[in-house]
Amino acid sequence: MTIKQISVQLANIPGQLAKLVDILDKEDISAKAMSAASTAESSVVRLVVNDPDRAERVLETFGFTFEVQPVLAVEVPCHPAGMNAIVKPLMDAEINIHYIYTTIERIGKETILILGVDDHEEAAAILKEHWIHFVGEQIYNL
Repeated sequence: MTIKQISVQLANIPGQLAKLVDILDKEDISAKAMSAASTAESSVVRLVVNDPDRAERVLETFGFTFEVQPVLAVEVPCHPAGMNAIVKPLMDAEINIHYIYTTIERIGKETILILGVDDHEEAAAILKEHWIHFVGEQIYNL
């Protein structure tokens, strides 16, 4: 049910994100979803890419510091309170959402969310009970 997310540590200086994106582009690795957050000294770029295993090898080769984590990819129901259909059941189950971001592309009309949560298995079970559609590995081919 989970997909792979790669979190890359970058120095918080101009050009670091461009360098990362350029290296991945040259290796035909494309971002399907991306999020970046910074502190004064460093940035964390979270990526879901078309070929996460190859991306790991490329990042190692170029000396990047990174981690691979499991995340969930779900479609937001396309109706009023669609986001609530996702976050409320997780809140009720006391599952913490650490971060959330969207994909660059969509499958249909629905927005696809990437969720970093405390307990992936429990979160997936709860969201399935609430009729949330999971994208899964299909995300790598968007």
